[in-house]
Amino acid sequence: MDMRGSGTDGGWRLSRGEASLSDVHGTVDVARHSSKLRRIAAFAGPGYLVAVGYMDPGNWATSLAGGSKFGYALLAVALLSNLMAIVLQSLCARLAIASGRDLAQACRDAFPKWIAVPLWALAEIAIIATDIAEVIGTAIGLKLIFGIPLELGVLITALDVFIILYLQRLGFRWVEAFIITLLGVIALCFGIQIFLADPDWGGVIRGFLPSTEIVTDPEMLYLALGILGATVMPHNLYLHSGIVQTRKYGQTLPEKREALTFATVDSTVALTFALLINASILILAAAAFNGTGQTEVADLGEAHSLLAPLLGMAIAPTLFGIALLCCGLNSTVTATLAGQIVMEGFLKMKLQPWLRRLITRAIAIIPAGFVAIWYGDAGTAELLILTQVVLSLQLSFAVFPLVMFTASKAKMGELVAPRWLSAIAWAIAVAIAGLNVKLVMDFVLG
Repeated sequence: MDMRGSGTDGGWRLSRGEASLSDVHGTVDVARHSSKLRRIAAFAGPGYLVAVGYMDPGNWATSLAGGSKFGYALLAVALLSNLMAIVLQSLCARLAIASGRDLAQACRDAFPKWIAVPLWALAEIAIIATDIAEVIGTAIGLKLIFGIPLELGVLITALDVFIILYLQRLGFRWVEAFIITLLGVIALCFGIQIFLADPDWGGVIRGFLPSTEIVTDPEMLYLALGILGATVMPHNLYLHSGIVQTRKYGQTLPEKREALTFATVDSTVALTFALLINASILILAAAAFNGTGQTEVADLGEAHSLLAPLLGMAIAPTLFGIALLCCGLNSTVTATLAGQIVMEGFLKMKLQPWLRRLITRAIAIIPAGFVAIWYGDAGTAELLILTQVVLSLQLSFAVFPLVMFTASKAKMGELVAPRWLSAIAWAIAVAIAGLNVKLVMDFVLG
């Protein structure tokens, strides 16, 4: 039972309660007395679960739309978003290792209920938006590969809960192995498609340089924020701060410092890999669609059907469908874990994983199914991009608490973020909030 700390628990209002993801907490041994390489390898895994959120089906839609309409110009946004993500995810690991709390627990223990409860509601909205994107992406993948109607595919996605339950019973390392295997399949599929598309590599390099047009053009800004929302995702901040604690890293300061270093290496490498995938989607769209005058492609199904004639290979659309289905399955696993962390952390409410999954998925299936039935593929494309903008708008409500906590010596002790890191993190938080305010003003003012 939590007790009022009055500052007795390292500056937190409430004392620390049950461990994050208590069923798998500290279950992965980090082999503290083995070689450094083996210890680094023991920490490899959580970063790749986080990386999944940076290449989910919603990201595909925004990247396809951006690449087909503006060519390589938005690659700069993908790069900047990824750099922001690397900083913020390193702070998630720092919060978890220093305080023993995930971000949801930290919000509960630091803020009064009138702040914590709305933050919980906003986190749940972000997870539902993420889940809608996964439902649609998986359903489209099933349609592209197996010819299953979109409406039926949406319903089939509810069954993915059994994959997660089976893997969690085997152990958390099996969950990570499943994720990493699917990521490898996605990378292979895109590698082949990029080779077939033969992009303008000079244009690709120029695309990584930022342009003022991204901010001044409302349509480009909308897509840029969609890419930002699809890259730096709110649920990933909760997720990483929970799953990094699956490692049994010890409680002394040197052990925690080493754990923080290895966890940061893991997430940085994984997010660099995610950038390559995200950039590949945008490059493929720019080379295959923008270069041939197809400037309005945001629909995943349309992109699939256009790839064969444009790339001259029948295998190209199949690879696209396989990669999309893998993305949907991957994102499902991570959204489930994030949902568990958010509900247990904010509310101390424990549900059976299958029940939590079915509730979240049912909420997501209703809008996704309605749009699929009434508006078809074109409607699902618009809904995908909208979910990513919703995620971007929710992002500040996770980022600001995270930066506040990790900059506090009272809460973090010796592992408080260095001032230079906190300064960068605050700049990122303010930039995200400022861009979102501009987006809302552009929308209101028409």
